[in-house]
Amino acid sequence: MTRSVVVTGANSGIGLATALELAGAGYDVIGTARSAEKAQILLDAAAERGVTVRTALLDVGDAESCAKAIAEIESTTEIWGLVNNAGFAQAGSVEDVDDEAVRYQLEVNLVAPARLAHLVLPGMRSRGEGRIVNVSSVAGRMSMPLMAWYCASKHGLEAMTDALRMEVAPYGVTVALVEPGSFGTGIWEGAAYPDDAATDLYAAAYERAQKATVTGSRIMPDPVWVARTVRLALSSPVPLARYLVGADAVGGVLAERLVPTAVTDVVKGVLAGVRKLPFSR
Repeated sequence: MTRSVVVTGANSGIGLATALELAGAGYDVIGTARSAEKAQILLDAAAERGVTVRTALLDVGDAESCAKAIAEIESTTEIWGLVNNAGFAQAGSVEDVDDEAVRYQLEVNLVAPARLAHLVLPGMRSRGEGRIVNVSSVAGRMSMPLMAWYCASKHGLEAMTDALRMEVAPYGVTVALVEPGSFGTGIWEGAAYPDDAATDLYAAAYERAQKATVTGSRIMPDPVWVARTVRLALSSPVPLARYLVGADAVGGVLAERLVPTAVTDVVKGVLAGVRKLPFSR
């Protein structure tokens, strides 16, 4: 029997690459998107690749939309796997991002994966098997200036995933985290930035970051490597709890563990453009 896997945010970046990778590996893939136009992007890409996927309209930031979509899928299909990939990036210093933007960042990147797990777990538990893969980020392990709430959402996702993994293990359901570094997904090109900055230094840093993401995206690795890691997490008889993907992710985590915080604070601040080297003018 072909196993059915729901992939959220499947119309671009890691989600699109994952949906195509899993379909090519023989899974029955249901890719979700917020609109019919975005769902068509996945269908067109699948046709070009020569694989078959299905789509469902689902806005992860809307509880009613999530419940309706999962109910519709489960009316025809037993959901064996869930890949919580949908998310977005909110840039800005802590003092520049307002409460509403903070809440929406956490809603999409943290609350929504838990909500979707809540919806699919009864079926998985009753069948005694299932897989949930939450796509996090190296930002879930380390924080950067001007990325506080994105990092917070991913830190929270990792904590929630760890707890969920232990809770559902007795019922035959496995849960894993995939933690990519920088890949050519476009997430930071479309990141939300504050309209106003509290300081000129922040404003200059935002401008530099926006220019850098456009330039950097051209040389970033293909997200197919993340998609293949998701496939490994789904297919492994005993999946790992965490999968770091990318040289920058591995290097960043090692540096965070081995280098004194006072040093990494300075390096991160300089890289983000919010401070200067002690000896510079």
